[in-house]
Amino acid sequence: MNFGNSHGLNNISLTVIWDGISYELQTFPNEYRSLMMLIFDRIGPEEFGVCLGMGKCGTCLVEVIQGHTLTDFDRNENTTLAKHGVNNLNIRMACQLLIDEQCNGMIVKIV
Repeated sequence: MNFGNSHGLNNISLTVIWDGISYELQTFPNEYRSLMMLIFDRIGPEEFGVCLGMGKCGTCLVEVIQGHTLTDFDRNENTTLAKHGVNNLNIRMACQLLIDEQCNGMIVKIV
């Protein structure tokens, strides 16, 4: 069974929960730069990712229910999260979560 795509790369599967609905999304490395762009393109929630990944608006907050990189925060992300009163390590800005193999099996909920 081949799980690759036409580019010969392994698929990345992840789940995004928004408004009580689970979306099973498939992508591959380098198709999308960030989780925010994947969600923006495939699900398109209103008022999500307003600054298109600049890390300034805080409209792409997600709660990481299962998955990777809960400790690697960019300085801008820390500043933006603090501005919005967020101090939960499971809450991240989707624009700062890069899509890579570590995202396979990830479950996030749009806040």
